[in-house]
Amino acid sequence: MFFRQLLNDETACASYVLGCASHGQLAVVDPHVDLVDDYVALAGSQGLPIVAVLDTHLQADHVSGLPALVERTGARAYLPAGAGVEFDHHALADGEVVKLGNTEIEAVATPGHALEHHAYLVTDRRRGDEPWLVLTGDALLVGDAGRPDLHAGGEHTVEEMARTLYRSLTERLLALPDHLVLYPSHYSGSVCGRGLSANPISTVGFERRHNAALQFSSEEEFVVALTKDIPPAPEQQAAIVAANRSGRRLVANP
Repeated sequence: MFFRQLLNDETACASYVLGCASHGQLAVVDPHVDLVDDYVALAGSQGLPIVAVLDTHLQADHVSGLPALVERTGARAYLPAGAGVEFDHHALADGEVVKLGNTEIEAVATPGHALEHHAYLVTDRRRGDEPWLVLTGDALLVGDAGRPDLHAGGEHTVEEMARTLYRSLTERLLALPDHLVLYPSHYSGSVCGRGLSANPISTVGFERRHNAALQFSSEEEFVVALTKDIPPAPEQQAAIVAANRSGRRLVANP
């Protein structure tokens, strides 16, 4: 399996290029609009086409590179079912698998940071039939959990989003084996968490034991902690969400 993590330090965003070299199929997960050229160049250096582009959720802190990358490469776009985007894409259901030769990407529903959010469980069939790593998006970060307020609204209060995230963490991500390598979509410097590590890689087991957001003894304690002292919202949040929903360029707030 080919796998590369790309970091954008300006927004503290991590994105991923992965896939099957022997079958000539690559995917990009959570692409950043500023790195579209880098993804294309990286794939070109390997002589492999990008055939799939996936977002873990509708981003609220930065503009996604998914539409631009799809336009450049002709790849298929994938987002969680119900994400509410206005452009052509395949709506992934919980448990659905995107197959890239020997590499398989399984969607794992992990709402809470966003109403519709997927982690992606990655298996390399050339190595074994067990998953090797998990891309956790903004749900579980290295050192923290995703903030619950950016996609809250109406009946989906910040508190309810935090409760949903708690269940996603405890019932889905922490049900995974300790040895699974964990790759998040943000690291230290991002507004999407408060105690993020500057190291953008971990394991499920290490986070289980040492992530401060996972040490609470009850859902109530988790919700209180996660909804207290939330950092300011990202600049131009509404415009960023609108751009990512429409698949068009960012229109700055007046």
